Amino acid sequence: MEIKICRLTPDLAEDYIHFFDITPHDDNEAGNKCYCACWSNDDYAGKDFSIEENRRKYALQYVKGNNIQGYLAYYGRNIVGWCNANTKSDCQKCISWQRFMSYVPLEEPDSDIRIKSIFCFVIAPEMKRQGIATRLLEHVCKDAAQDGFEFVEAYPYKESSYQSSDFGGHFEMYKKAGFHVLLDTQQGLVMRKQLCRVKGNTEETANECSGHACV
Repeated sequence: MEIKICRLTPDLAEDYIHFFDITPHDDNEAGNKCYCACWSNDDYAGKDFSIEENRRKYALQYVKGNNIQGYLAYYGRNIVGWCNANTKSDCQKCISWQRFMSYVPLEEPDSDIRIKSIFCFVIAPEMKRQGIATRLLEHVCKDAAQDGFEFVEAYPYKESSYQSSDFGGHFEMYKKAGFHVLLDTQQGLVMRKQLCRVKGNTEETANECSGHACV
C-alpha cells in the first residue's frame, strides 16, 4: 500500500478540514466532529468549542496559523490518517490539556528539555488496522529527533476497552516503538521515548538513550 506521510502545513488546511468533514470521529458518534481543534498551542480562554461549527472554524484558523501541528497520511490524493503532535510546553493552555491532563507531570519552567507530545490519532474507518498509525508515529519520532527534541511523549488509556474512543494511541503500538511507561495513573498512562538527536549527519546520544531505539 502506497502511503505518503506529510507534515501538516498551512497550504494543506483545506485538505485537513475536508478529511474531518467526511471522517467520523467515532464509530458510535458519527456526528461529533472534533476537527482536533481542542489540541493546539493556542490559549482557549474566551473561545467556544462546544459546537461543531466553531470547532471547524477554529481548526481552519489554527492550521493556517501553525497552532495545530502534526502529520497527515495520504493514500493517493486522499487523506486516510492524522496524528496531532505538538510541543508539550506550548500546549498547556489549550482546552483539552486544561480539562484532561492534570495527571501529566510538567517540566520545570526553566528547563531546556524539549518534548514532543502526541495527542490524537484519527484513521479513516476503511483504512484501520493497516499500520497507518504506526507509520505516522514513526514520522513523529524521526522528525522530532531531527528538530532537536529529547523525548516524544504519549498518553494512552490503560484499558483497551477505552481505546476505540480515546484516540491517544494504543499501548502496544507505543511499546513496540520503544516507548516506556513513565507514569501509571488512574486517568491513564504517560509513556515516553528518548530520542537520539540528529545534528547534520551525526547522531548525538543523550545520557539516558541507552536501551531505547534511536530513530
